[in-house]
Amino acid sequence: MSRTRTHTRTRTRTRTRTHARVRTRRRTRSIGAALLAGATLFALSGCGKADMTKQASPFAAAKATKSVTLSVQTWVGAQANVAVAKYLLEHELGYHVDTVQVDEIPAWDALSQGRVDAILEDWGHPDQEQRYIRDKGTITAGGGNGVTGHIGWWVPKYWADRHPDVTDWKNLNKYADQLRTSESGNKGQLLDGSPSYVTHDKALVKNLKLDYEVVFAGSEAAQITQIQQFAKQKKPFLTYWYEPQWLFNQVPMVEVRLPPYTDACAQKGEADPGAVDCAYPTTPLQKFFNTEFAKSGTTASAFLKNFAWSKEDQNEVSEMIAAQGLSADEAGKRWVEKHPDVWRKWLPKHE
Repeated sequence: MSRTRTHTRTRTRTRTRTHARVRTRRRTRSIGAALLAGATLFALSGCGKADMTKQASPFAAAKATKSVTLSVQTWVGAQANVAVAKYLLEHELGYHVDTVQVDEIPAWDALSQGRVDAILEDWGHPDQEQRYIRDKGTITAGGGNGVTGHIGWWVPKYWADRHPDVTDWKNLNKYADQLRTSESGNKGQLLDGSPSYVTHDKALVKNLKLDYEVVFAGSEAAQITQIQQFAKQKKPFLTYWYEPQWLFNQVPMVEVRLPPYTDACAQKGEADPGAVDCAYPTTPLQKFFNTEFAKSGTTASAFLKNFAWSKEDQNEVSEMIAAQGLSADEAGKRWVEKHPDVWRKWLPKHE
């Protein structure tokens, strides 16, 4: 939800995930004070000490215990990935697994420093890939996680059915007055999620000369709540949103067609994010590992390299967490019990 979800994503949601998602999507299960403190430490070190030497995770298990530390991004789809991977690492491969919630960019710093071993869903951060993979070699690409992500602007289907032309960005100003809120003033509201997401929405509003104000809900969870409230009252809304996302099952939405995404637009955005004037890209979501972990030859690294599932799989777990109120651990357990035909393919062959 940069998700980043990257404009270049390639998203440089950038996204950036990262045109964008950075999906917070959160909804995130509660964690202890020590974990919160650790996440804060990661974020601070990520912002200011990216070149520090490798440091051990503060959550490392006792000596001789097989241990893995996974980064949990702030959107629920990322939490779903980790929930299932964690359950299988612990119950099938005998690992102790720690999870740490870190925002998108600081997560790369933490991964480079060895504070976390793996990121299981990235929406595209070309600058970070250049710095840590190609220049420093401290991070290694882990391949796709099987899910294709897409960020865009969406309106509820019940409104689009009454006003089909609203799905073309050129007609959005025509409907701005219907989308005014107390937060957007005399302009229409474009609802975004967390301010930590790397998006180009403000640039798009400006460059496309739209009479809208970007309003941040504060988190993915808060954004979902607002969307659900609008839908319950059958009110119109325009929102930054992304796929995969379980909420589509409850609130059908239609994407607004923005100017087509092009490589030229992406390159322009890389040089100046404020110059972006095209749609977000469609992005195969990627995994990244700390290089030492990737080369360790452990069953954990082999398993995580093999980890890849479908949008439907991820949405199934996400909906259990976000809509049904299950803990991430319980949701992961239920999915694993139901889909052995999927996850057994991820286990290292010698297991």
